[in-house]
Amino acid sequence: MRHLLSIPRLASRAFSTTVRQMKNKVPERQKVFLEDNGLPIHIKGGSTDVLLYRLTMTITIAGTGFSLYWLLLACLPKSKA
Repeated sequence: MRHLLSIPRLASRAFSTTVRQMKNKVPERQKVFLEDNGLPIHIKGGSTDVLLYRLTMTITIAGTGFSLYWLLLACLPKSKA
């Protein structure tokens, strides 16, 4: 029971001693996005952004095609054969 009562004290001590100064990386990232290299803004982040963009476009086009297919199927009358 005694060790359960000391947990808040240990937690506060751990958090108070692990304060680190973080470097501001925003100006560096702004330089990458502001340089004129002919790329659209959504691809300037690198290969990860290109991959995410292509995946999003693929899912969007496939979903639109799938929706149009089912819409066409719903519009056509069923044959009474």
